[in-house]
Amino acid sequence: MGAHTHLATFAGGCFWCMVKPFDELPGIHGIVSGYTGGHIKDPAYKEVKEGNSGHYEAVQITYDPELFPYERLLELYWPQIDPTDDGGQFQDRGDQYRTAIFYHDEDQRIAAEATKKEIEESGRFKQPIVTAILPASTFYPAEDYHQDFYKTNPDEYKKDRSKSGRDEFIEENWKE
Repeated sequence: MGAHTHLATFAGGCFWCMVKPFDELPGIHGIVSGYTGGHIKDPAYKEVKEGNSGHYEAVQITYDPELFPYERLLELYWPQIDPTDDGGQFQDRGDQYRTAIFYHDEDQRIAAEATKKEIEESGRFKQPIVTAILPASTFYPAEDYHQDFYKTNPDEYKKDRSKSGRDEFIEENWKE
C-alpha cells in the first residue's frame, strides 16, 4: 500500500457482486475479494460458505483518498445492498452474507455512521437499517478463482447475479 493509498472494507453479500461497482474507477488501485470478521485463522471458502468460520464475504479496496474520497466509496456501497436484511443478501442466506462496513480509522467510522443515519432518516426503507459498522480486523484474500470473478467467469457471474434478485432490488429501492 502506497503512502497515498488507504483501505476500505465492505461486506455486501456475495463478494462476486461487490467488485464491479468499484472496479476501474480513477483513484481505485485494487479490489480483493476475501473474508473478514471471523474466529478462525486463514479460512477456506468452504468453511466460510458453510457458515462455520464466523467470517463475512467482503471486498477490500485500496484507494487514493485525494482522487476518490471515502465518502464516495460509501455512496457506491449503500445502493449495492439491502441494508434491512440481517439474514444475508438476496438469494445468499447466512451470516457470511450479511452486510457490514469495516472501518480502518475514526474518520471512516464517523463517515459510515453518518451515511447510515442519513439512510435511516430518509424514509427510503420501512424496516430498520441493520448494516453493521465494525472495526476492521484481519482480512484474508479469497482463493484466486474468486478474484475479479465478473471478468474471469462472465457467464457464470451474469447467471448468478440475474437469479439473485439483487438487480431488481436495486432498481426498485435505490434508483431515483
